[in-house]
Amino acid sequence: MKTLIRAQDEMFRLAADKVCSLLREKPDAALTLAAGRTMFPLWELLCEAAAGGEADFSAARFFQTAEFLGVPEEKSLRRLTEERLLRKIGIPEENCFWLTEENAGRYDEAIRRCGGLDLAVLGLGVNARIGYNEPGTQFSTGCRVQKLTGKTKQQLAWLFPDAASVPERAVTMGIRTLTQAKEILLLAVGEEKAKAVFDMLYARDDSVIPAAFLQIPANVTVYADPAAGSRL
Repeated sequence: MKTLIRAQDEMFRLAADKVCSLLREKPDAALTLAAGRTMFPLWELLCEAAAGGEADFSAARFFQTAEFLGVPEEKSLRRLTEERLLRKIGIPEENCFWLTEENAGRYDEAIRRCGGLDLAVLGLGVNARIGYNEPGTQFSTGCRVQKLTGKTKQQLAWLFPDAASVPERAVTMGIRTLTQAKEILLLAVGEEKAKAVFDMLYARDDSVIPAAFLQIPANVTVYADPAAGSRL
């Protein structure tokens, strides 16, 4: 695992360059790009790259990392990702694979049929979750339904009008699914992520700290801004 502490502008630019470089080498790469506030600056850079002809997403395959259950469509991560990213970068609808409660058991096989994930770009929860794999998740988990913890629901509150609207459950790629990606980028921003970054890098690679399982794959790069890296 390689860790780079960089100013936010630089870390997002480096991550965007990685995505664009992969697409130049493999135009039909299979990607999963997590959704959330940390990802928005990266999404904007990818949109600019596509608009400027620096990246061609037309043959890329997109796999959704996670989705809420029991929320209105307009509050879904699918809607958020389609509107703020996918329609702007030009990934064809038929190349997008969306997670649902109904297809969770078949999702890992769909990824395998595409040759596996070439790149996973992930955020980090304040409780060191990746995707919606909460503390206690085993390494062997594939795509499945996950009950959300109180900390995760607090972190999601910005998306919803009130606390009662925050979902209780999500469907998510599992730890095994994510760590099997050929390359993994993890982005962490802000002081609230500092403990999670420290735990990810220095905790035992067990289920107490889900992100610590990222110590196992060979090709993992962590990009953190100075606030998120302040405990290192």
